Amino acid sequence: MSEQIEKIKQLIKTATNSKQKAMYQDLLVKLESESDELPPSPAKPPSPAKPILKSKKQQAASSSPPPEPAETAAPDEASGEAAEPPQELSDASPESGGTEPSADEPKTDAYFQGIGIIQGEVTLTEEGSTVQLGNVQYPLFYLPNKRRYAYEALKKEIETTGNLTQRLIVYPKILHFPKKDQPHKVAFQLVGFMGSQASASQLNSELKDGEFKFSGLWQFIPVCRFPCITVLRNFNQERLTWIKQAEAPQKVKFMKASHIPLLWRDSPVKPFRFNPKLKKEQQAQTYFVQVKARFIPERDVFEFIEQFHEPIKEAPGFLKASKKLKAEALKVLSAAKQLEESTADES
Repeated sequence: MSEQIEKIKQLIKTATNSKQKAMYQDLLVKLESESDELPPSPAKPPSPAKPILKSKKQQAASSSPPPEPAETAAPDEASGEAAEPPQELSDASPESGGTEPSADEPKTDAYFQGIGIIQGEVTLTEEGSTVQLGNVQYPLFYLPNKRRYAYEALKKEIETTGNLTQRLIVYPKILHFPKKDQPHKVAFQLVGFMGSQASASQLNSELKDGEFKFSGLWQFIPVCRFPCITVLRNFNQERLTWIKQAEAPQKVKFMKASHIPLLWRDSPVKPFRFNPKLKKEQQAQTYFVQVKARFIPERDVFEFIEQFHEPIKEAPGFLKASKKLKAEALKVLSAAKQLEESTADES
């Protein structure tokens, strides 16, 4: 905490204009009043010729702002790791998008979300943890330096009670592959758990075991035979400030979407399907939906249960990487890889 405060103070000293200085001062006040730290200010982006090389642990530590504690976890973390296919959505801007609901639509507290509760037999190892749902074992992981405390607390709970079957709060992580006929893979990111001493929470009252809350764009993507709910990063000013300072690969990784396959046979609106033969203004409407769904281990897919709200045409504010930014990130990563290979050859 103190390290982050000092960094913000330095930014205030080096601010180039009054508006920027005021923004950093606001961040400092908020940082000092909250327990969560702001993300560190990343180093100046490297040039393609001499990219900055970081270990995987360093990249993980600086790639995204820290999430909130487990019981009040940020609802949009599901958008962090899923493989994103070619864009079907138009880029609202290089780094942000979405609008407020129109006047003729009911306003709701809408935001992108993907979180749920699962109960299964847990196996925890440093090499790779798993959770068994039905007859299927799924990878169970946490973000280094972000959710390590949840992993350690769960480990202690199992050691204390001797009970391997645990109720976990998780973000679903879906890995899609370039070939449409190649099935996606499901994993779960540990957020927290409901142990023997757990108190009542809103999430626990809303969801049963195996149930999830999803809020996102209802659409087809090229690499999945099921329609998906696309969960994007929710917009807020602190994230935008961090993104503007981050390196291109960090930006792209942080703003990567998650596409959750969902069986919803009688959906009130059709999932958006991109038509390459039509112009942008001729494309079908994309709807923002908010639903409860259950996970089906036998099929690695989620099944609709009920709606929390009716679909709306305008999505809430979100952060999304533009094609230009993705190209820039790829260029930096390629240059870093070439430099690493040439250094290895020399040694």
